[in-house]
Amino acid sequence: MRHNKKFNHLGRKKAHRDAMLSNMTISLIMHKRINTTLAKAKALRIYAEPIINRAKRDDMANRRLVFSHLQNKEAVKELFGVVADKIADRPGGYTRILKTGHRLGDNAEMCFIELVDFNEAMLAAKTEKKAAKTRRSRSKKTAEAPVAEAEEKTEA
Repeated sequence: MRHNKKFNHLGRKKAHRDAMLSNMTISLIMHKRINTTLAKAKALRIYAEPIINRAKRDDMANRRLVFSHLQNKEAVKELFGVVADKIADRPGGYTRILKTGHRLGDNAEMCFIELVDFNEAMLAAKTEKKAAKTRRSRSKKTAEAPVAEAEEKTEA
């Protein structure tokens, strides 16, 4: 029975799964966006978000903890440098999963997983939406309709 076992095993033993998630986290930090299956992306989000959250406080203990998970100096340097500057004021939710359809060979559901603050297209669209907000008012047609009906009644 698998009572209270909530994470996806991804059809792998623990050592293989940990190595895969570590490598995927390194790729996510270095490239800011990776293409993978939906199941792996959901497992990666659970694995990577606490590691990314550690980068908010840059001290030796956090660096060592992150390095124990990733085992890659360049990724740790990138995480505590570039990525930490962008996520400093974000309270959580550092990754975004965008579904892209199904893979041709085995029909696996594919997606992009990316760091939220590094998608320039979505950030630009978000600022445009906020700038384009205007107050709503009645259109001319609805405003003129009662006046036109009143004029017809007076003529008759």
